[in-house]
Amino acid sequence: MKKSLLFILIAVLLVGCTAKQPSEIVYHVQQPSIIFEPTEPVTVSSELSLLMVGDGLLHGAVYKDALKSDGTYDFTSMLRYVKPIVQKYDLAFYNQESILGGVALGLSSYPTFNSPQSFGDQMIGLGFNLVSQANNHSLDKSSKGIENSVAYWKAKPTVLTAGTYLSQEDHDEIRIMTKNNISYSLLSYTYGTNGITIPNGKTYLVNYIDKDKIKADVEKVRSKVDVLMVSLHFGTEYTHQPSDYQIEIATYLASLGVDIVIGHHPHVVQPITHIGKTLVIYSLGNFISSQVGTDRLTGMMAAVNIKKTWVNGVASIELLNPRADFVYTSYNASIANFVLYPFDQLSSGILSTKDTTYAQMAKITTSMDKTIQIGGIR
Repeated sequence: MKKSLLFILIAVLLVGCTAKQPSEIVYHVQQPSIIFEPTEPVTVSSELSLLMVGDGLLHGAVYKDALKSDGTYDFTSMLRYVKPIVQKYDLAFYNQESILGGVALGLSSYPTFNSPQSFGDQMIGLGFNLVSQANNHSLDKSSKGIENSVAYWKAKPTVLTAGTYLSQEDHDEIRIMTKNNISYSLLSYTYGTNGITIPNGKTYLVNYIDKDKIKADVEKVRSKVDVLMVSLHFGTEYTHQPSDYQIEIATYLASLGVDIVIGHHPHVVQPITHIGKTLVIYSLGNFISSQVGTDRLTGMMAAVNIKKTWVNGVASIELLNPRADFVYTSYNASIANFVLYPFDQLSSGILSTKDTTYAQMAKITTSMDKTIQIGGIR
């Protein structure tokens, strides 16, 4: 009897356990206390400073003033006051208006120029490393002048040049340089070459302004660089306001995504402005020349800071603090003793209209865009 009762009790307990349904089993799990906070974007930036000046136009009086007793040409004295300014910048641009064909080709002045290559050496020594070669005097010594000039610049690996070439292959090469982790390229074009035609079979020698060609060139390089600069030799000589044609071409370049348009040819200062995000300098005027008249002896020094910012690995470019100041080429009554003076080192004894000239140039420079700062170049 006792055995039977024990068997029944065990059976009841087994049935009770197997009747428990899974849905009735409650699990208590301690969850960790985790609070998800938004992370800050990873931001890294880098900058380049860019200085731009106008025409290196070496009339005979200029290079004769640089001639030394040993037959060499030394321009360092006439450039001494601008050297400390140029050397502060990462990049420095100028237009080599008179071809650097060299002494062996025979030096010459207006209307068909050829200049000593030592001028290029001394401009590099100042810190210039961007040079435009496409202008109305590019063919003054025909193909030989360009060949000599291009060969000279090719021996200067720190300098990026554009506008004239040795061959079609040389013309088609994409030229890119990088500094401070910012890549950049320069293209250069001229409105013409004073009626001097390119020799047969050598269309590559010099770039002319042509919308289709410019578009093809820009599209070839635009995606490969952070900053794309285009130098344009265009406009009406000795006029302070850009022509409709200048505005049209600059607007077209802005539509192609060019970052900076650098203009020269009028030999006088013209405005700086923005077209969308594109910085446009319509004319820098002369850097050095022996032209006559205060307007033609006063040139612009334009500058901008280029900032590249990476946010979580995605890069963007900004052009910051566009600004301008001015330089004056002084020479004596004998058209000798050439010296370039920044206006803050220029005395009224050298230029009696110093203050009014500075105010006039500042007004012209900012006439299309009041955001352009005057001063702050040094």
